[in-house]
Amino acid sequence: MTVRGRAPRTWRAAAAGLCLLFLPPLAGCAGRTAADPVTAEVQRVLDRRSAALLGHDETAFGATGARTAYVRLRALPLASWAYRVTALRHAGSGATADTELRYRVAGYDSAPVTVRRTLTLRRDGGRWYVTGDRPAAKTGQQLWDQGRVTAVSGAHSLVLGTGRSAAELRRYARLADRAVPAVSAAWGTAWTRRLVVLVPRSLAGMAGLLGSPASGYRGIAAVTTGEAGSPGRTPADRVVVNPEAYAVLGEVGKQVVLTHETTHVATRAQTTAATPLWLSEGYADWIGYLGTGRTPAEAAPELARAVRDGKAPAALPTDRDFAFSGDPTRLAQAYEGGWLACRMIAAHWGESRLGAFYRAVGAHGERAGALADALHRVLGTTPEAFTARWRAYVRDQLG
Repeated sequence: MTVRGRAPRTWRAAAAGLCLLFLPPLAGCAGRTAADPVTAEVQRVLDRRSAALLGHDETAFGATGARTAYVRLRALPLASWAYRVTALRHAGSGATADTELRYRVAGYDSAPVTVRRTLTLRRDGGRWYVTGDRPAAKTGQQLWDQGRVTAVSGAHSLVLGTGRSAAELRRYARLADRAVPAVSAAWGTAWTRRLVVLVPRSLAGMAGLLGSPASGYRGIAAVTTGEAGSPGRTPADRVVVNPEAYAVLGEVGKQVVLTHETTHVATRAQTTAATPLWLSEGYADWIGYLGTGRTPAEAAPELARAVRDGKAPAALPTDRDFAFSGDPTRLAQAYEGGWLACRMIAAHWGESRLGAFYRAVGAHGERAGALADALHRVLGTTPEAFTARWRAYVRDQLG
């Protein structure tokens, strides 16, 4: 799992990108198989439940068990929704089913999102009814687990929230709708150009969606989840907002955050294990800051302070420097250093060459040699010469 984020030292450092891999669900080996008649009966109940949800038939949905999920999911535009029972444990009138849920949001997901769910059921009058539906152990929540979903559609975006008014969600949609064309203008249009933004009720809600402790995201305004380096038919990325950190940003900061995250969505297929974090995060910030008028000193305050104190960095940031749990000053400097590296490439070699360089690094496939090869083929330089130029650029821009 590749993690991308930033520290809460400044409004700029509140933006984040996070690339999480949607891993294939673990097939249940224990329990009864699909050939078991009880498992088959439960599967049929879930099939009817899914059909009722897709058909907007609350009565039919209620005939299969608890209606809570229907009420919470009613506003979510679904193209598909289906459970597959992978294991079943039952005794007497009760049962627990391990399932694989596959669903697509209409107009946004090119292929189903797959999550593991645990369902509880009871048998009454010779029929099985669903009594509960929760995330499987050690998996993140879905937005509807946290309450009723409200949906707002923009020109290029779908914003989904819990505990939020439609008016508030429309403000996110406006920012997302500006971010999509801004990213396309710099990166190109060979990506979905559609954005799904999740706005939970709180930081705790954000952490629940990501399946991680809230302490790891305090001060992080947003993250992006998706399949890194996965071309073709893959689920759409989700931008997950931390409403507490996002609320303290100014309008420019909010736009930078959404544009940064949108860049991660656009570049996902070209972001691979070979792509260093200074490049992926620096490029997202480079696009995020385009047109804002922010000076290097304003956008890179921690590095500016280090340069003034005679502690300018000697090397480009390492992936370890981007760890959420590390020193927040070091984390902020890592983002700022990556941004300045990309800004330098755009200024010296040209903006189109910056995009070509990003793609060339990701296309290499393996980390070893990828950066050096792309530096040579696209920019006509070496890692040593590039680092020396970057160090001089940092001192010149921030000194």
